[in-house]
Amino acid sequence: MATNLYAPPKAQVADIVHGEAAPALWNPGAAASWSVLLSPAFGAFLHMKNWEALGESDKAAAARKWVVIYLVTVVGLSVVAAFLPSNNAIPGLVRLSGFVLLISWYYASGKSQVDFVKSRYGKQYPRKGWAQPLLIAMGTIVGFIFLVGAIAASAALFLRRS
Repeated sequence: MATNLYAPPKAQVADIVHGEAAPALWNPGAAASWSVLLSPAFGAFLHMKNWEALGESDKAAAARKWVVIYLVTVVGLSVVAAFLPSNNAIPGLVRLSGFVLLISWYYASGKSQVDFVKSRYGKQYPRKGWAQPLLIAMGTIVGFIFLVGAIAASAALFLRRS
């Protein structure tokens, strides 16, 4: 059978086998939106779990790298800031780096999952609940704030004794 050279191109991603059950996923667009408030690590982690559920281990590994990059950057900057003298530029640098990482993650990795799920399943896939990941994220943020505070307090005591 001859191929029609003038036919419109066929979508590669949207080729879904009829009857294929969609896995339960967190809405990737909502995960990206929650990342604005919570952190890019939150969205990248949920996207990693979604890629695993979709059977895309390479993309899950890439999402895992974004989680590690963000955590190392923010933890490193926070620890460094705790040991530096009080300077108004340091908190701004931490916020700026978080914003740059958010934008970078979304356009380099996050948007591809939003597009993939939308083209493959549309809005017809089982959704995972948000209560557990949001509570874990909030608890992690509160714990991180206490940890940085404890490190800063320890540094202040150490510097007074010196």
